[in-house]
Amino acid sequence: MPARTARPGFGLLAILLSAVGIAPLLNYGLSATSDLVIRDLGITESQFGLLATACFGCAALGNAVFGKFSDKQPDTRLMLLIFGTTAVALGLAAIPAGYVLLLVASGLAGFAQSFPNGVTNRILAQRVPSAQRITWTGIKQSGVQVSQLVGSVGFPLLAAFIGWHGASLAGAVLAAVLALIAVRVVRATPMLSVPAPKKPKTDADKPIAAAAPSTKFVIFALALFGFINGVGVQATNVYLALFAVRELEFSLVAGGLTAAVAGVIGVSARVGWGQMMARGVSAPKLLLLLASLATAGGASFLLAQQMHSVALLWLAVALHGASALGVSVVLMAGLLRAIPASRLGSASGIVSAGQFGGFTVGPLAMGLLVGSAGGFTAGWIAVIGIYLCSTALGAILVLRAKNRG
Repeated sequence: MPARTARPGFGLLAILLSAVGIAPLLNYGLSATSDLVIRDLGITESQFGLLATACFGCAALGNAVFGKFSDKQPDTRLMLLIFGTTAVALGLAAIPAGYVLLLVASGLAGFAQSFPNGVTNRILAQRVPSAQRITWTGIKQSGVQVSQLVGSVGFPLLAAFIGWHGASLAGAVLAAVLALIAVRVVRATPMLSVPAPKKPKTDADKPIAAAAPSTKFVIFALALFGFINGVGVQATNVYLALFAVRELEFSLVAGGLTAAVAGVIGVSARVGWGQMMARGVSAPKLLLLLASLATAGGASFLLAQQMHSVALLWLAVALHGASALGVSVVLMAGLLRAIPASRLGSASGIVSAGQFGGFTVGPLAMGLLVGSAGGFTAGWIAVIGIYLCSTALGAILVLRAKNRG
């Protein structure tokens, strides 16, 4: 049978992006309306942070447990799990029944994040030509930041008219519609008629291969970096809008806009970092660069608070969006280079579990610090320390790659 030469269409890329981005929508929407949610439910900052902890804790557990399960399931079934579970979670959040139900909804939204990276990576490996694969990885991983943009702008605007419960209901309807579209698009996209290469033989793969004696080390190193970075990412994301509202006296909509801007920059950054990976830049070097920029972003948040500077806040938002939010695409592209398609579900699950483990720790720790006497000052100092740890790990990976090269 001759090899298929037709390229998959925009519809598939849009669905891959949506699959990655739909499950985090509830978390981003709640974060953008955090001041309203806290007042409406009569909860503390640490209790609000527990919502994100429940979400990402369930996501970490799901990625660790369901990796091999996802390897054995058809793509369409996993798509239905992702969008369907998210629709149910958003639907539960739309019910004004108090904090406990919202906590359950957050956990369910976390479980919905157990499958997107694995199934979308597998679709890329089995249905998308190798020349497009890494670039598409950057685009589809930007789905998380598209979700951040939609949630950070859409939730506050809808909340002004129909409340944050109504905004959640609108999100549930969106997820249900996308579920039907996703199944149709995936079924319409055939598998590649020739086996995708297990491992590209280009120079672009040498740095990450040289950084480890086995694929196990690659998976472990990427998971560890994802965990450390994840702590800082969600410590910042979950409390960014609240920081702008309380410390710099932004309105609720303007506070949500800070997270939205980070999301917009994050979309561009993920696409850009993906293109750099496609051109052959090594994963360790990019991870070191991103960690260094993220550290500068954390310092800018601290200075913005101390100097009560709106300009420094926007600088911090830009650095956060360009760096910490771009790590995921480098991690997933690294996996695509090193891991065969038949194991991408479980490998992606392990790395994603590392990320979500960090996502779990970050909001809870930040909430405790913000609610303490140290307030946001203590929180931003902790974020800077976390990113310094990821910078150190990135330097170790670069040195290891250089020594083995």
